Amino acid sequence: MKTIKNILGALFIIYALVVFAITMLVVYIPIWIISLLKEPSRARALHVVFRIWMGVYMPLVFCPVSRRGKKNFKKGQQYVVVINHNSLADIPVSSPWIPGPNKTLAKIEMAKTPLFGMIYKTGSILLDRKKEESRRDSFSKMNETLNMGIHLCLYPEGTRNKTDKPLQPFFDGAFVTAIRTQTPIMPGIIFNTGKILPHGKKFWARPCPIRIHFLEPTPTAGLSLSDLPALKERVHLQMETYYVANK
Repeated sequence: MKTIKNILGALFIIYALVVFAITMLVVYIPIWIISLLKEPSRARALHVVFRIWMGVYMPLVFCPVSRRGKKNFKKGQQYVVVINHNSLADIPVSSPWIPGPNKTLAKIEMAKTPLFGMIYKTGSILLDRKKEESRRDSFSKMNETLNMGIHLCLYPEGTRNKTDKPLQPFFDGAFVTAIRTQTPIMPGIIFNTGKILPHGKKFWARPCPIRIHFLEPTPTAGLSLSDLPALKERVHLQMETYYVANK
């Protein structure tokens, strides 16, 4: 039985990768054209393409996405959207299902990937974690993104959660940016992506419906960096409590 399950999981991930490659080739030219635009027009057009692409792709791989909490996004307001991170499947879900154009902070290494690297670079703020200058520059670019009317999509855990806890401790970056720009924080929870790509298995996946829920935003107006620890703890508790109650 275990052998059959392993074979089916390997066949499924091959199928998912093939479908991803085919659909990526379909949208590659439109995204390349969009990459020539200036911001914020680029982010707005890109979000439409990403939403259509993933809106087709996810059902094709039997992982339909449902969303809750869209009403928490107020028209004309930008947010620092912070989302839990359980697997690589979080990436094609988070950005397209955030209402409105958004950018995420991403590792520069991925931008070097053939074909996909161009798409990745176009929709991201690239970060070279080995260089202090790149880290400082990323903060400036995140501020510019918010000032252009574009949301930020960040994973405050920093890396995929491979522990048995609902959430890992949060890093400061998302909360520093939110305080400095006086931008509300929008917590988001993604469910079931850890079931699709479990950490203990290599080249194995299974289909599963995905849910993404956006919670009540946390204001940062009037806060200073001295409020950072309390803000981070408040959002972490809000997300952890919701995750445990609804998983």
